[in-house]
Amino acid sequence: MATMAELYEARAALHDLMTGKRVATVQKDGRRVEFTATSVGDLKKYITEMEASLKTGGRRGPAGVRL
Repeated sequence: MATMAELYEARAALHDLMTGKRVATVQKDGRRVEFTATSVGDLKKYITEMEASLKTGGRRGPAGVRL
């Protein structure tokens, strides 16, 4: 399961890539993963998956009405 620290690290890596750095490194579960400008889509998918596992990102569902 992802942690908030890992999510922040992945977002920082995406920022690095988007601002011109050629390689960004992320560590997860003791493994080191390097992303390059050509794998920005993979990094975005990785961030989306972590957000889903942490339930921090995205839209909330519709509010229910209780009577």
